[in-house]
Formats: sequence, C-alpha cells, structure tokens
Amino acid sequence: MIARIIIPLLLVIVLTYGYFYLTHRWYRKKWWMQLFFLIFLFALIRRFVVSSQWLDYFPNTTSEIMYVIGVMVVFVILPATVALCGFVGRLFKRQRRGEVVGWVLAFLSLVIFVYGVVIGARKFEVRHVEFASSELPAAFDGYKIVQVSDLHLGTFTGSRTELLREAVDSINAQQADMVVFTGDLQNKEPSEIEPHVQLLSTIKAKDGVFSVLGNHDYAEYIDHSDPFRVGGNLGLTQTLQEEMGWQLLNNTHCRIRRDSSYIYVAGMENDGEGRFPQYGDIQHALFGLLPADRDFVVMLEHDPSSWERKILPHSHVQLTLSGHTHGGQFSIFGWSPVSLVYPKINGMYYHGDRALFVSKGLGGVIPFRFGATGEIAVITLHKK
Repeated sequence: MIARIIIPLLLVIVLTYGYFYLTHRWYRKKWWMQLFFLIFLFALIRRFVVSSQWLDYFPNTTSEIMYVIGVMVVFVILPATVALCGFVGRLFKRQRRGEVVGWVLAFLSLVIFVYGVVIGARKFEVRHVEFASSELPAAFDGYKIVQVSDLHLGTFTGSRTELLREAVDSINAQQADMVVFTGDLQNKEPSEIEPHVQLLSTIKAKDGVFSVLGNHDYAEYIDHSDPFRVGGNLGLTQTLQEEMGWQLLNNTHCRIRRDSSYIYVAGMENDGEGRFPQYGDIQHALFGLLPADRDFVVMLEHDPSSWERKILPHSHVQLTLSGHTHGGQFSIFGWSPVSLVYPKINGMYYHGDRALFVSKGLGGVIPFRFGATGEIAVITLHKK
C-alpha cells in the first residue's frame, strides 16, 4: 500500500517540514529544538520506509491499516495542508493568514476522518432502483434482484461483525427473487472469509445467490514469491463461496425460468484497466446466447469500466451490475474525487435502452465513509 506511493510521500514530508523549519524561526532558537525536530522527521520517514517493505500489499489486520492511515493523516496530510496554504499566503505576503486557513482546513479534515471511521463506516442503507425493458418477458415483471458488493470481509472484525449481521438480515428481509454479489469478498486472503461463512450461508433467495470475483479475490495483493500461496488462495476463495451456497459465475451464465419464460444471469471475471486483473471473457460468458434471439441478460461484472469497453460493443446485455468504486467512500454534495478516474461510480447509467448500475458496496479496505454511505441495492425489473 505504501510502496506504490513512497517516493511522492517522502517528497511531501520533506517539503512540508522543510517549509516549517525555514519559515518558523523558533525551531532554530535552541539546539535541542532542532535535535528534536530532526529526530521526529527521521522517525516519521523511517515509519513509512519500513511500511513500504511489506511483502504483502496491505497490512495483515484492520488495526494495522488504521494505524498507518492515522499516522499519514495526522503527521503528513494535515501538516501538508497547513504548509501549502501558508506557502500560497506567503506568495501574497499573507503567510500567517494562509496558515490560519490551513489550520481550519486541517481541523475540518480531521473531523471528517474521525466521523468517517467512527460513524460513517458503521452505516448502510437499502436503496431501491428500477429498470424497465421491452425485452423483459412479462412473467418477470416485478422481478426483484438484491445486489451486494465489495464486502471486504477483512475489515468486518470485532464490533463491526454485528454490522455484517445487520446487513445479512436486511438482505433476507427483501425477500428477493435473486441475490447477486459483484465481487471483492476479501481484502487479501480467504482466511478473512472463513469466520463469516456460516453467517453468509444464511443469505437466501428464490432463485439462488450468484457471484463473480473482484480484483481483491484473486489474492494478488500478497507476496508473489510463493506462487502456491497465490493459486491456493484463489481456489479456496472459490471453494468457500460454494460452501456458502453461492453460484460463482466465472465467464459463464445460468438460466432462470418462470413458467415457460426465462432470463439469464451471466458473470464475467474481473476485467479492469491498468493494474487491475483482466480475466473477463464475454464471448465465453454468453456462449450459446445469440444477439438475434434478444434474450434478456443480467450481467455481473465487478469493474464498471468493462461496460463500455467490452459489454456494450460485444453483446446485447440489457442490464449490467457492477461495484468496485465504493461510491468513492468520500463525497461532498454528490461529487467524489474518484469520479476523476471512474466517471461511473454510483447509480444507474444508460446507453439507449441498456443500463449499468454501479453499487457503492458495503465495505472497503479502509473502514471509512463520508457522504457515500454503504448500500444494499434492490433492483426491480419491469416490462416496458
């Protein structure tokens, strides 16, 4: 986690504390003040250099993750905010005023961080949406799909286990025709799933529970020097889903029947951009389904970027369900910085009569949410 940003992180630390040292003379009045300043700076840099040497991409526990994030927020992000505002103020000969603005912004940032961890990450909502299509068989009018995404079970420990239990109760309370899970069941390894197998096995729906793999489910955020660990973890993740009674759709599909009518639920493996796994095979997932037949298909794909790259141009799929973005986990007045990377991060998006729904998910590697409350989506299909 730290390794990928270690160089810009160290640069921010040096520039931030270099600014304070050069512009605040009291640092240099006493030798012991300078010594304390240098020791603190050395300890801070050492902390992140050591963290960057982790063989695994993430720390092993939620407490370790929050410790590293907390240190970064308090000793890097907040001071950098003050330094940046002070530097801008200095350009306009208003350094003190700029630093006051910086301290105000830093305080607000700290409040947001504490709220997001203590309160925001412990809330979720049940969100109802509708999708209408002329190609939906009349027998499926009113068909109810409950979508769950991005549990990241590694962060559901301690008191947060009760939050997961509440979510499962809410899922079952919807009395869905189908429950779908759109990826990222774990953070790093299936050992995070095992304590919750019994609870997740209680999720039920008339036509079953279907799932696909997310980027975290491939066990790629661990030490790759042992290929047996990576491959074994992936196999165990899939086995645990089978034990829970979930039907994992790895580039395949399943037919759902109502009387003499039917629809299909299909699933692609994760198909992301850049550093994310690209294992999706839409031809294989829809093998045997001809576009000319206009069969109604609900596609499960973890990464929403695949909708425009593969699903729209290479299929007739009417409705795609995705996750991955977590709604940005941080949003102000409906806008999240994550939208700069993922234009489609939350809600329903249309291309003609076809649509993509992106869920904000329930969890996250970092248990933090502000303005992007976790959700369980209830999607009702209608005959247009």
